[in-house]
Amino acid sequence: MQSCVNIIRIGSQKKSKTNKSPSLDAGKPPVKPKRCMQPDIDNKRLMDKNIQQKLDSYPNNARNQFMKIRGLIFEVADEEQLGEITETLKWGEPSYSSKLGSPIRMDWKPKTPDQISIYFNCKTILVETFREIYKDTFLFIGTRELVLPLSGPIPTLELKGCISIALRYHKVKHLPLLGA
Repeated sequence: MQSCVNIIRIGSQKKSKTNKSPSLDAGKPPVKPKRCMQPDIDNKRLMDKNIQQKLDSYPNNARNQFMKIRGLIFEVADEEQLGEITETLKWGEPSYSSKLGSPIRMDWKPKTPDQISIYFNCKTILVETFREIYKDTFLFIGTRELVLPLSGPIPTLELKGCISIALRYHKVKHLPLLGA
């Protein structure tokens, strides 16, 4: 019997429940188990097993950078009390979303081995706004991609600003520069 953990995030608090695989006991209909989650590399947050498998395919430097960015996403959500962050694979890429915002996807690709790309919905003005605010900090491609090199430090303050705006997009989309 497999145990799975479902994370429920309330503000900056975290609670977990354990669900066991369905049982056919007592004539009850089977209960669909929650998605299995696994501890991340630092054992600080649980990670979707499909994302963990994806992460296992990355080289070490890309995996480390990915984990830093992932940590920033959850840190921003905690600091700004954005509630539950949903972590899933979309189009084969790790995706993070809040109920108030626009999804953030990120991935390392073998064809561009020296970078991680962070993707935003191209039908929003997120990248256009980030380009205006952080033109000297980040490289942007088109209307959806922010590129982070694997070498060198992450511009943490600026990236947290981008993450914050994306996770609150539906709340700030009417504001000049999305409230930045």
